[in-house]
Formats: sequence, C-alpha cells, structure tokens
Amino acid sequence: MKISVQTLGCKVNKYESDALMTLLSQRGHKVTDKLEKADVYIINTCAVTNEAERKSRQMIARCKKFNPQAKIYVCGCASQHNPLQFSTKADGVVGTCSKEKLVSLDFNKVDIEKIPQTYQSHAYSFQPRLRAYIKVQDGCNNFCSYCIIPYLRGRSRSRDLEDIVKEVEQLNDDVKEIVLTGINLSDYKINGENGLIALLQRLDNYGKRLRLSSMEECVIDEKFVKDLASLKNFCPHFHLSLQSGSDSVLKRMNRHYTSEQFFQTVKLIRKYFPIAGITTDVIVGFPNETDDEFEQTIDFIKKVNFSGLHIFPYSRRDMTIASRFADLDSSIKKIRVDRLKKLDSVLRDNFINSNSTVQVLVEEKKYGLFIGFSQNYIKCYFSQQNLQLGQVYLAKIVDKFKDGVLVELL
Repeated sequence: MKISVQTLGCKVNKYESDALMTLLSQRGHKVTDKLEKADVYIINTCAVTNEAERKSRQMIARCKKFNPQAKIYVCGCASQHNPLQFSTKADGVVGTCSKEKLVSLDFNKVDIEKIPQTYQSHAYSFQPRLRAYIKVQDGCNNFCSYCIIPYLRGRSRSRDLEDIVKEVEQLNDDVKEIVLTGINLSDYKINGENGLIALLQRLDNYGKRLRLSSMEECVIDEKFVKDLASLKNFCPHFHLSLQSGSDSVLKRMNRHYTSEQFFQTVKLIRKYFPIAGITTDVIVGFPNETDDEFEQTIDFIKKVNFSGLHIFPYSRRDMTIASRFADLDSSIKKIRVDRLKKLDSVLRDNFINSNSTVQVLVEEKKYGLFIGFSQNYIKCYFSQQNLQLGQVYLAKIVDKFKDGVLVELL
C-alpha cells in the first residue's frame, strides 16, 4: 500500500512524521513525504498560528484531489487543539501523542489522549537525507502569553541520553550532519540538570556536523559558549528567539529577559564565534504594541545586527493570556511586517558581506548546480560540476545568488 505522510509546522513534527514512516516501511508499505497519489494520507498538523491551522485543514482537500477514495488520518497540534474540525473529514484523528496508533491503518475514531508527563519514545526517525533531525525534548514550561503550544504539547520532558546516542549510532554513513531539535531544546535535561552540553559532547565523537535548532537566551552563559567552542564538529549558527526588542512588550509576552540581557548574550556568542550566524523570530503587532514599541524593536534589531529574521504577524490563539486583549488592525501589522522584511534583506546582505570563505556541506544538485549550507548557515551554490554529495568543501564567496551566494572552490 502506498502511504503519503504530509507534515506542517516545525522540525519536531517532521521528526515524528519520519518516525511514522519508519514504522510503516517496516510493515511493508511504500511510504513517501511527497504530495502525490497514494492509498492513504497521514497529515501531521500545526496550530502555532491561525494560518497554520487553516493550512492543516486545507491539506485534507489537497490530498483528496490526488485520490478521492484515499483514507485520511490526522494527528498533531491542530487536532489536539480542536479535533472536531477534522472529525467529519478524516477516517481517524489523534493528537500530539500516541501517533503510532495510526500505523495500523484501521483506526477509525477520534481519540485525543492526555499528554504524558514523561518523554514518549518514538520509533527511530526515517532519515533519507544528508542532514538528520534528532528530537531530544518535548513540551514547554514557559507559557509565553501568546503561545498555545504548552497546552497542546504539555510540560517539558527530556529524552534519555543513551536512547539519543543509540539512534545516532544507527544513522547510515550518508548522514553528515545532525540537528538537535525539541519544542524547547534549551530545556533539555539530564537528571534534572541542563544537559545540552553533555549531549553535544557525546555526539561530537561521531564525526558529524552538529547544529542546534531554536534556542532561548537563558541557557547561554560563558561556560556554555566556551564548551561549545571546544567541540570539533559544532556549527556556529544560533537561532535565538527574540520576539520583540521592546522591554514593555517582552514583559507583556511573559518573556523572561530584557533586551539588554539578550544583547549581552549575543555579544558573548560573538566573543567565541565571531562569524556565527545569529537568526531570530520576531512577532509583529502584539496586542497593544504602540508605534514607539515597534520602533524600539527596529532599533534593537539593527543594534544586534542579526544574520536574518523570521517574521510573524501576531496570531490570536485561544487559551492564551494574550487572547484576552484587543488585536491590532491587520493593516497596521502588514505595514510593520513589510518594514521588517526590508530590514531583513539588509541584514542578510550585511552578513553575507562579512564572510569571505565558507565550509560547505554539499547536500543536493539542483538547477544544474551543487547546493549546500555553510557552517554558519549561508546557502551556497557551487559553479563547479565535479563535486560529490556529502562532502565538505572550502570555498570563497563570489556573489549573491538566488536565496544565498554563489561560491567557488578554494
């Protein structure tokens, strides 16, 4: 039987979808993550914004266009949030946990389980790529005032270190880079203590490039960064969630730092990693955000000089504290988003111009060019034609190109 697994949202969702693909493959099914004709579709949904939830619903119709007779199964954050929106259109619905129930393909009800208090193990994730995403943590205790995810994913819980190591050991030799991911990766713990460095130190022995997904600034102190700098295979790209550069907005968001604390964290990173890529998330148009507060965010972003922005207009989510406040007009959000997009373009150019040579892992060939990412996460396109996938090359940046840079071998 051919089964298509469609994933919306974050890398944690992607990891969990790939784990489902592993189980389905072991049962003899032909599995794909491409949206194409199949006998069964499994849709792993997202609810981080209203738009993400709308796209999750739309995915059912998109799948049905390929095969109106196909069975449809739904799981993930959107179904945990509101299973009724899928119940009449899907053959089976589960939430964020016990997704493995869907593997039987005869699950024909809505069954939203209580979120567990301990880490729920998965099958090891199907990893057909040169870059492997490894989930090490689930849930979040932060309860930012705009975020629904703690209500859908539960409290923070960490995966056993030895189980992570075991999964890494069984990765095939083609995997050249590991990205650690979690709902709140910064809160990964071993025996109740921050365990991210200990985990990275164990994985550093396997000769694969190591990356961290989204991080919170609170875990980063001088010892943490110094320990990172001692690793042989760590890639200096930090995605630090800012959300706002205004202290008054940060307080209303229930973010547990000030803009100055965030700035000192960035300075600390650059002390040990001068060419680090530092990207961030920014929420635009948070309830009651004034023009002055937005200008504070603009000024702060310029001060930090990020290497890139991920920009999100505020999306009201029920169950959250921020949902009690009046939303800003969408036209105001659009004007502010457009301003940040223009600033983002300048920041990305600045970052590219600050680099001259890069180490690039070649991951694919497309448009007749070999393509990969530098250690600090610049997308690189090679003009040479005699390269090998899965190899790391030292190159010089020649010019801006598409969504990255054109490079030549040194």
